[in-house]
Amino acid sequence: MVKFIMDSFKIYTQEDIKAHVKLRKGETKLGEKIQILNGSLSAQHLKISKARVVILGIPEDIGVRANYGVGGAKTAWQAFLPAFLNLQQNIFLNGEDILLLGHFEIGEPEEDDIESLRQKTAAIDELVSPVIETIVKAGKIPVIIGGGHNNAYPIISGTSWALSQKISVINIDAHTDLRDVGEGRHSGNGFSNAFTHKLLAGYTGFGIHQNYISESLINYSQNNPVKLIYFDDILSNDQSPVNGFKDIVEGLKGPCGLEIDLDSITGILASAATPSGFELNEVRKMILAAANKFCYLHLCEGALKLENGRTDLSIGKTLSYLVSDFIKALHLHNAVLL
Repeated sequence: MVKFIMDSFKIYTQEDIKAHVKLRKGETKLGEKIQILNGSLSAQHLKISKARVVILGIPEDIGVRANYGVGGAKTAWQAFLPAFLNLQQNIFLNGEDILLLGHFEIGEPEEDDIESLRQKTAAIDELVSPVIETIVKAGKIPVIIGGGHNNAYPIISGTSWALSQKISVINIDAHTDLRDVGEGRHSGNGFSNAFTHKLLAGYTGFGIHQNYISESLINYSQNNPVKLIYFDDILSNDQSPVNGFKDIVEGLKGPCGLEIDLDSITGILASAATPSGFELNEVRKMILAAANKFCYLHLCEGALKLENGRTDLSIGKTLSYLVSDFIKALHLHNAVLL
């Protein structure tokens, strides 16, 4: 029997936020205006807030390690917080449109063998799903900072349950994460688990690398509602990634989540960091072009520091750009500059 430390969800207070905000005379930082939850975590209390977007963190890398990856994804959330909260409050980005909910506190299993890590990943699923369901039931759009890509499954679960229907996802990623569900839960089979439990209407993998897809995964994609856009084809056709992404989004029907694995972007520290992939500004353009088409945003696999010692001091700012782009593109405000 694998023993787990008690897991929980920490709801932020104003004091939690103030600890990260650097005040400056003549300026207003986003953290000075951002909303918090007043009351317990329930759809009723969330509905009271005028904020449309709810941000939360899942700082864990257990699912990554359960997939034989390098730990470190748990460090991204704490890097994101000060970077995001110290953005400028202005006509382009208004803290009153955003509720900063908090983060999951997830303990390590007492043993770190693969089987224990996979059992713990399954336990994380049960922790995350109801929180996402509550947010979506309140009519809000969750923005989730991971954490491993294993959390795609409980995010899809919670969203699907809240909407009482299957949803679709677009996954900007170098890998499909459609591995065999029989292996046990890990970061490589979040979407195949969602298919198994009849939560996904369709899956589009955008930017998948041909070097990292097995024949079995190719066969799986041909026998399920899966569409794969290979990064290699984008390169060989000299196709604009942004235009290709827009074409896919225009054909969306029904609710759809946007998944972005940071290992699809060059120069970003992740367990499976890549020297060849999308540029950060290309992904920003994709978000700015289509954010209002999505019912959630999940940014995963980025890291401030990996277990092998590699660091990326810019990860907090990188995540902040992607999140602020998503919020701006929802057209919450139509700023007019005179």
